[in-house]
Amino acid sequence: MRAIAFLAIMPVVAFVVNPSRAQDASAGEKVFTKCKVCHIADKDQNKVGPSLNGVIGRTAGTHPGFSYSQAMIEAGKSGTKWDEATLTTYLHDPKAMVKGTKMAFPGLKSDQDVANVIAYLKQFSK
Repeated sequence: MRAIAFLAIMPVVAFVVNPSRAQDASAGEKVFTKCKVCHIADKDQNKVGPSLNGVIGRTAGTHPGFSYSQAMIEAGKSGTKWDEATLTTYLHDPKAMVKGTKMAFPGLKSDQDVANVIAYLKQFSK
């Protein structure tokens, strides 16, 4: 009986002990400073990289006025949309997710940093 009770509370304990699920937009803004050389999120303006204003929900490789790599265009044509799951994968390792992307950034290694950047980007989604 004790084993069953222990197993029943394990998911709750794992959730409470694992703070990486929490998102903090202000912490994400600090992490986003690594991205600001190439991207803007708070207004719709392309730089070296496409604007990330309204990126959540956008089909990959489709922001107007930006010259994407053929690989990113193909990713969009194959159905890649930027949501939390795809952004999480991409932000960890852009070149692994979209082989041939022009993005030179190697990715964020910390799950918490990725979650926080996504929280920051959510503020500018339509």
